[in-house]
Parts: sequence; structure tokens; C-alpha cells
Amino acid sequence: MHLAPGTWRLAAPLIAASVLGFILSPLWGAAALALAALVLWFHRDPNRNPPDHGIVSPADGRISVLRREGERVRVGVFMNVTDVHVNRTPIPGTVREVDHVPGANRPAFTKGSDRNERLHLHFDELRVTLIAGWFARRIHAHVGPGDRLERGDRIGHISFGSRADVLLPESVSLENVRVEKGDRVRAGETIIATR
Repeated sequence: MHLAPGTWRLAAPLIAASVLGFILSPLWGAAALALAALVLWFHRDPNRNPPDHGIVSPADGRISVLRREGERVRVGVFMNVTDVHVNRTPIPGTVREVDHVPGANRPAFTKGSDRNERLHLHFDELRVTLIAGWFARRIHAHVGPGDRLERGDRIGHISFGSRADVLLPESVSLENVRVEKGDRVRAGETIIATR
């Protein structure tokens, strides 16, 4: 099983605590080991097979935001605790800028989450925004300015709950969007819009 970078740093203390826990009490040891297993499972990073066309989802989850913002369209994906939290690039392109914005930590499925801590990844034609939820406190970028990526490549992950938004290119209208609110999508595979 592939894991997001840094996962072992989170799981190792729990594994060490389980060893000590088993010495003191089998119940405590089992509880710490179960938590370690949950951390590993949460940070799983399965391979994906991107299509050769279209704009794909940056995240696994449900479409929670679909709205026009000025001349552009925003599509947001809410990642439930059971979803894979590794994020992927929607189209081929070069990362122009990575911009971290501090903020609140409200639930990622609410309107108030627009003021949460977030990370903007600017590409030639679109922007992906990774938004921390109320429990998520860690956004990890796997790319930096100048990196050339293909559709579906990994761009980062968010630990423990979140949302990923795509501000689509100006050439993409609401009529080009292929998903609706509530639809389930898979990062790097589900086409959310065409041109």
C-alpha cells in the first residue's frame, strides 16, 4: 500500500506507544495499535488511471460547491474521513505559484470554510485550492513553482478532513461542467469538466 509522504512520522509514535501499552495493559496496547492502523489507512495513496482528456477531480469525495465566480466556475470536493486525501492535478500544466493563506478551521462542508486555512496552487489556466477542515490542521504540498505535471499527478494531501476546489479556466462555462452537487468523484480519474 502506498502512503502519503510523512505518514510514518504520524504513525510511529502510536506504534511505539502500543508496545509500551501492551506491557502495561493489553487494552491500551490494542487501542494504540488500532489508532496507528487508522492513521496508516487514512493516508493511503492508491494509484489512479487518469483519462487522456478533460479536467479531472483534484480529490476523492462529493461535489459540495458548484458556482460561478465572476467569469469563472468553481467546483469544490468535500473529502469525508473515509475518502483518500491525496490530491491530484486536474490538467497537465506547470505550477506557477504555491500560496499558503492562514485562516480559521471551520467544517470544510460549510460556507464559513471559505475563510479556512488554505493552500492555492496556481497553474497556467486554473487554480487548485486545498482547504483545511475543522479537524484538519496540516496541508502538505508535494509540488513547487516550476514543476511540470501531467493530468492526475499528485500535488499534495491534507491530513484529517478537508476540501479541494478548482477554479476552472475562463474558457470553461457551467455548460461544460460534467458533475452536479452531491456526485461522488475520484481524484485524477473523474472528469468534472470539458472544454
